[in-house]
Amino acid sequence: MSNNLISVIDSYAESKGDQVAYHYRDQTNTYSELKNYSDALAKYIDDMKLPENRPIMVFGSKSFEMLATFIGIIKSGHSYIPVDVDSPDERLMLIEMIAKPVAIIAVEDLPVTFKRMPIISKAELGIIFSRKEAYQVNHPVDGDQTFYIIFTSGTTGVPKGVEISCRNLMSFVNWMVGDDFDLPTNLQMLQQPAYSFDLSVMSLYPTLFKGGTLQVLSKEMTDDFSTLFKTLSSLPINVWVSTPSFVNICLLEPAFNASSHPQLMNFIFCGEELPVRTARMLKKRFPQAKIFNTYGPTEATVAMTKIEITDDIIEKFDRLPIGYVKDGMHARIIDDAGNAICDGRQGELEIYGTGVSKGYINNTEKTNRVFSVLNGQSAYRTGDVATIRQDGLIQYFGRKDFQVKINGFRVELEDIAVLVDKEKYVKQSVVVPKYNAQHQAAMLIAYIVPYKNEFQSELDLTSAIKGDLKELMMSYMIPQKIVYRESLPLSQNGKVDIKSMIQEANS
Repeated sequence: MSNNLISVIDSYAESKGDQVAYHYRDQTNTYSELKNYSDALAKYIDDMKLPENRPIMVFGSKSFEMLATFIGIIKSGHSYIPVDVDSPDERLMLIEMIAKPVAIIAVEDLPVTFKRMPIISKAELGIIFSRKEAYQVNHPVDGDQTFYIIFTSGTTGVPKGVEISCRNLMSFVNWMVGDDFDLPTNLQMLQQPAYSFDLSVMSLYPTLFKGGTLQVLSKEMTDDFSTLFKTLSSLPINVWVSTPSFVNICLLEPAFNASSHPQLMNFIFCGEELPVRTARMLKKRFPQAKIFNTYGPTEATVAMTKIEITDDIIEKFDRLPIGYVKDGMHARIIDDAGNAICDGRQGELEIYGTGVSKGYINNTEKTNRVFSVLNGQSAYRTGDVATIRQDGLIQYFGRKDFQVKINGFRVELEDIAVLVDKEKYVKQSVVVPKYNAQHQAAMLIAYIVPYKNEFQSELDLTSAIKGDLKELMMSYMIPQKIVYRESLPLSQNGKVDIKSMIQEANS
């Protein structure tokens, strides 16, 4: 496989320049336009004489100009930091303070003022993109140089910038476009999450590498169900990439099925746990389609394990496995002291290999806490609880930091939510702790989206659900309080926003 991502993408401007690379709202843009725009921007950045191989922050949403900006920055030998237009001002300023970018490109107008660095405004960017430049790509980001930096939330509220190198990214792209996923030749891939979320990379670069078309959804589309369903029905998507939470929303529409989307033959999920119920429903709606479950923290370059979810897998497992490790990556289970566990017991999943990040930008303390070198390769302690079977299949059992103690019993919030989701009256749920004044978990609250039912009151429904849960879990695991909702909030990344639910439960 090729290791030169940019030259492959640029080559399509010559071989099929009129091929649509990007379809967003009512606008389409070709591979020729992608090359022209990115060449012009790379030339402009070169002329700015910025410090070499330093990051540039990009503020914007989902427009074609955002993509062209990423490629232009990479051609000029810099990494990029995507920051979504819906980010709070405080987060924007924190990212700038932590990453110390050498410039900011405002694809959309900046809501705050930065005085310490050059800024290319939205208007200036439009003028740059209108130019035709003969540009030689002779110093792009390469090898172990940082390609992009994704900022994750951080458990303390201070975001961490994960540095992903060109080598990391190419390890991932070559895996995605190889035999494991059997992507179609005429690739029409859904692009749903914000570019500040690394799941976006799962659609972005494999599609461009194969010369396919990105079918892009805006946040406005995904926030309005009627618009979303109408838009989806008009798009020729043949590969679906999203979180399970997002496809759960789409499954609310009865017409989201193989009859309405005959070309959709491949579903790829990442970013959060894929529930058995979701997989089973998808199998019924799209019986001929392949469903892939993948796993990987941002620090592992999007994803590093994969398994096809067949009918046999659905029937065999109460909690779907996250798959087998891809070539070039390795995994092991360790105890709290960092010692390897080899007898099939649960422990923390540690990963190492070609996809593992070099660490967090300008944060040596946190980098040293979770990153190390193992067998000569970069290693990362994920904080995820897992087991590895003798055949290499990895099963996930939740986050270490989502474990709480209730009346002396240690419980795993995600474990409980999985069991609550099995209850016949429950369509979707999240379970969160409510803390007392001593910051101890005093009770569990389940937020539930129920199926339509014949109960006369929520009290009767709660009684029925708790009665059924007694057959599935120990009494101390049963949520003491159930709150009913029409829907659960999603983060900008398309995941169920557990943190906001915890905050609500404790407000």
